[in-house]
Amino acid sequence: MKTLSNSVIFTILLTLCCALCVTVAAQPPDLDSQAARNPARVQPLATATRSGNDINWQPKVEYDNLVLTVSLPNGDVFRQEFGSGQAPQFKLVDAKGLALPDGSYNYELRLTPKISAEVKAALKQAREDDNDAAVEREFKKNGRLPYGEIVQTGSFLIAKGAVQVAKLEGSEKEPSLNKVSNSASGNVFDAQLRQPVGFRFLPAALGKFDQVVADDQIVQGSLCVGFDCVNGESFGFDTIRLKENSTRIKFEDTSLAGFPSNDWQLTANDSAAGGANKFSIEDITGAKVPFTVTAGAATNSIFVDSTGRVGFRTSTPVLDLHVNTSNTPSHRLEQNNSGGFTAQTWDIGGNEANFFVRDVTGGSRLPFRIRPGAPTSSIDIAADGSVGIGTASPISRLDMATTTAAADLLMTQRNGTRTWNMGISGASDIWRIRDVTANAARLVISNTGNIGLGGLTAPTDPIHHQNGAKLTAAGQWLDVSSRAAKMNIRNLSGRAALQALRQMNPVTFQYKADPNDKHVGFIAEDVPEIVATNDRKNLSSMDIVAVLTKVVQEQQQLIVDLKVKVDRLEKIQVKKTRRLKK
Repeated sequence: MKTLSNSVIFTILLTLCCALCVTVAAQPPDLDSQAARNPARVQPLATATRSGNDINWQPKVEYDNLVLTVSLPNGDVFRQEFGSGQAPQFKLVDAKGLALPDGSYNYELRLTPKISAEVKAALKQAREDDNDAAVEREFKKNGRLPYGEIVQTGSFLIAKGAVQVAKLEGSEKEPSLNKVSNSASGNVFDAQLRQPVGFRFLPAALGKFDQVVADDQIVQGSLCVGFDCVNGESFGFDTIRLKENSTRIKFEDTSLAGFPSNDWQLTANDSAAGGANKFSIEDITGAKVPFTVTAGAATNSIFVDSTGRVGFRTSTPVLDLHVNTSNTPSHRLEQNNSGGFTAQTWDIGGNEANFFVRDVTGGSRLPFRIRPGAPTSSIDIAADGSVGIGTASPISRLDMATTTAAADLLMTQRNGTRTWNMGISGASDIWRIRDVTANAARLVISNTGNIGLGGLTAPTDPIHHQNGAKLTAAGQWLDVSSRAAKMNIRNLSGRAALQALRQMNPVTFQYKADPNDKHVGFIAEDVPEIVATNDRKNLSSMDIVAVLTKVVQEQQQLIVDLKVKVDRLEKIQVKKTRRLKK
């Protein structure tokens, strides 16, 4: 039997090693087990292509809508929603047609799955019944709602006008990259070794230079690990250094069933051209990246002090959570619609102008604002739900209290021309409704209970109008009848009064609002013109009394005249009688 030469053995092993490397690059072992459990999760949600001044993503799954969010190097955020069947697109030029600035761009594709109207209606009702969590679990269990969010994240680089995106197809400078993507979280896991395969993998494949130490190993110096470590490495203060083009620390747990066995990895930077400069903690088993810090993050972006207080952009947090920034510290609450509920976004923030709640979905309206300097308990809700304005102890459902100004409630019609207020008017201790636009009180209630109307600010009777009409304490209504309040005064003729009286038709009736209450009176539409109102819907009893009075006066005068005639005739008759007797 012939013995193979060392060179032949080396060539065979080198060929086997290259084949092994290609297999590893196409499907890394840690993702292979994940794919076996759920094959659908190893496919990307969308692939990217460049066309002219645009980057386009071609979705590979069905969806109702898709939201593309891109974070720019200058801190701006681009966000656009695309309907079913629309391919998301990001322009590489601004509104003026100028190229976007160089730097790293992070993007997120968030898909809303197709959810039936029946499921949406059930979720809406469950939300109102405060039972949405149980209903949501049931829908996920029977496959009518997706588990988790359907999202893909990634990044691309613009350098001197050239764009590099991992797995960017159709580009003039298309990188030759081998990547395996996982669409459950959208995270892309590196499976590319960008160094000569033979040189890097031959020793490992042969096992020729592996060293196994079956005991503790102590290095009383610094340690460098990686293909680019050199003899005489200058460590400075480094104790352990990873040095190559793809630095990773992987925690691969081989525990038996029943024990925690999740695999984790510390990852520094994407390995693909155009990828992100970032540091991540990756859940290898779950194919997720729960923690990422991108290059350029500010000092003390996240800081935890010795008491457990967390600072954002500050190393001296004062409270459990402390956000410190130069312009409007705030945070966003964004509910996406991948779970079947309607998408809604709120912002909560504050600055020198106000503390606010912003309805982003509703057009960035500010439904709630507090201005600096507002006093303690400006709005205070008691344990029973009572609301105090200016008081910490409301004694009614709405309690307004003040010691320095009028306790007024101001109402302004912003799209019109009118402003009103109502409340207690300062030291005068009256309650009023005031037309601020006309600078006139329309209704006033004094501390004695008298009501003033029409601008009267000091009513002297239980009901008192500015024109002089009033209801007395005895219950008598007094119409205004002063000469000073009247004009065009003329005497009513007896003929006109008598004619009006003849035209008036008294009737009996009941009001529709109270059929059991019987009345005698007149119909406003049927009375003569002299006592009718302009709209012929009302009647003035004083007008009718005036007509009757004039008629009675005329009749009384007629009676007097007739009596005079009768008296004269009687005297004549007496004289005639006396003559006859003589």
